[in-house]
Amino acid sequence: MMMKTIIMPIAYLGELTLLLIQTFSFIFQRAVNLRLTVQQMALIGVNSLPIVLLTTAFTGMVISLQVAHEAVRFGGGKLVGGLVAVAMARELAPVLTGVVVAGRAGSAICAELGSMKVTEQIDALRAMATNPIQYLVVPRFLSCLIMLPVLTIFADIIGILGGYFIAVHFAGINPVAYYDSICTFLKLVEVFDGLIKSAIFGVIISLVGCLQGLNTTGGAAGVGRSTTNSVVICIILIFAANFFLSMLMF
Repeated sequence: MMMKTIIMPIAYLGELTLLLIQTFSFIFQRAVNLRLTVQQMALIGVNSLPIVLLTTAFTGMVISLQVAHEAVRFGGGKLVGGLVAVAMARELAPVLTGVVVAGRAGSAICAELGSMKVTEQIDALRAMATNPIQYLVVPRFLSCLIMLPVLTIFADIIGILGGYFIAVHFAGINPVAYYDSICTFLKLVEVFDGLIKSAIFGVIISLVGCLQGLNTTGGAAGVGRSTTNSVVICIILIFAANFFLSMLMF
């Protein structure tokens, strides 16, 4: 039993690695359907933008509220902007964006591919000499890889603006001091590190969602199980990857 518990995660990571290698092989061969890729970019990125903005705006406001309260208390109100900006760029914006997209778009990817699997549409693709990985996985992989950093940029901006609103209007911090603090503490390399994180999270979301969908069995109930598992696995891997990336970057 213990041996099985150890082997299963390793085997699953091996499946993800093989899917990643196959996906990259089609990309390097330039076997990419641009129409499907752009369509997936709209579904995964543009449609996820409102919930990402709402989540990160309120997170920035909460961080600013907590930090501003203590900072003003100890005479460090001019540091609030920088603290909020660094927290958003390094950790909160990429991680929250990854989690939100995993819950919204990652589950949709798995449900769509899982439904195709149980209704034998994927077998039909193979019968027509169409590789399912090239046709289904590659566009979703590229869409997540491209759109997660874009969403993270918007998350950085709206989170900092949310923190600005709370710091200025509720904590009484000078707007110029808030802006100057951001310029002092936030380095461009930290923003790029956050974007690298988000790109890796996009890879995780696309691969897990596609793999769970392609391995779905058991009809409609199986689609539900695969969708739930894909979200849970994505979130666990995002937090684990965030820990190791933070160790390397910061």
